[in-house]
Amino acid sequence: MRLNFARSAAMIAIVAASASATSVKAEDVEVLHWWTAGGEAAALNVLKENLQEQGIGWQDMPVAGGGGEQAMTVLRARVTGGNPPAAVQMLGFDITDWAAEGALANLNDIAAEENWDEVVPAALQKFSKYEGEWVAAPVNVHSTNWVWANKKILDELGIEQPETWDELVAAMDKVKASGKTAVAHGGQAWQDATIFDAVVMATGGPEFYQASMIDLDPDALGSDTMKEVFDRMTVIRGYVDDNFSGRDWNLASAMVINDEAAFQFMGDWAKGEFLKAGLTPDEDFLCFRFPGTQDQVTFNSDQFAFFQQGDEPTPEQAALAKAIMSPEFQSAFNVVKGSVPARTDVSDEAFDACGKKGMADLAAASESGNLFGSMAHGHANPASVKNAMYDVITAQFNGEYDSETATEELVTAVQIAQ
Repeated sequence: MRLNFARSAAMIAIVAASASATSVKAEDVEVLHWWTAGGEAAALNVLKENLQEQGIGWQDMPVAGGGGEQAMTVLRARVTGGNPPAAVQMLGFDITDWAAEGALANLNDIAAEENWDEVVPAALQKFSKYEGEWVAAPVNVHSTNWVWANKKILDELGIEQPETWDELVAAMDKVKASGKTAVAHGGQAWQDATIFDAVVMATGGPEFYQASMIDLDPDALGSDTMKEVFDRMTVIRGYVDDNFSGRDWNLASAMVINDEAAFQFMGDWAKGEFLKAGLTPDEDFLCFRFPGTQDQVTFNSDQFAFFQQGDEPTPEQAALAKAIMSPEFQSAFNVVKGSVPARTDVSDEAFDACGKKGMADLAAASESGNLFGSMAHGHANPASVKNAMYDVITAQFNGEYDSETATEELVTAVQIAQ
């Protein structure tokens, strides 16, 4: 029954999308996205207003669903029907896949005019470009190796912000001994993998992260260092409450907000939950890099890919691309979203303390070569590899494998998935 409902919903969305396409005027720009939440939708109004001032209409095509899977279903139907939208919100390797099909427009002239090469970090350009051609405009950078901490609990227990793995373990010990939950966590595969990402970086360093998570070197994947990563995952598992299985990430954030837990290891989208609760960074809660990853940033990035509408981008597409990459929009949108701008020359004036830290960290990591696509969030390898890793990581976190077995299984799973 559930499957039939899902199929019906998908068909309705596709039919609605196809119907809306027929009403797009020549001077309109049609944008497919899944930003339907209040704050995100409000931020998009900055884009709409920018285009309206230029006499360009905005044909909104929202498709609900936080991961964008439904949006990709609708997109495939539109492209198959020969009527793609002008621009589509996308993540990571989805952009690469569409570019490989020859479906995306060449934005090189716009990028050169607007100097994108100089202001967008090279690690993001890996997904914005295909075979040297700009095909997408990045909107933001979400970084994933953050710790969110309840300052009141830490102060009451005399815990300083941990800077190393040993200090983190000591802090978690103190919290657990006090009767509170040390680590607020949701038992979902992507959340387990988010912690794993940070632990890999903290344990092995950036070269090991590159070798194992991005290059998929079998020697790195099967190494003693990887076994130590799994050992540390077991340690963290000992500080999670018994009811973590299946919990959504925002409910884990609520545990920290409500003085029930001390730490959450989660990407910067968690900040929005703290702000909605009326809390202030550095006063009510702390935001800092996972201990041992202070110099690194692991990221994912929302981008808008531009689909071919002819031999070259239409004037409306060009206007949209320039608006997306404008410092004004990059600031206005990311202040709301909790992420940071995709260009490193945007002023941090409008951002809160965590946003300022995030922007400084991104610029420094990009400059020093310490900016890495997140495995957990689909920016290190395609979905087949990511999902294979998920299976092993979650099985080990839930006690199905010991660390040695998990290390062996990780090597095998990645080999099969490639």
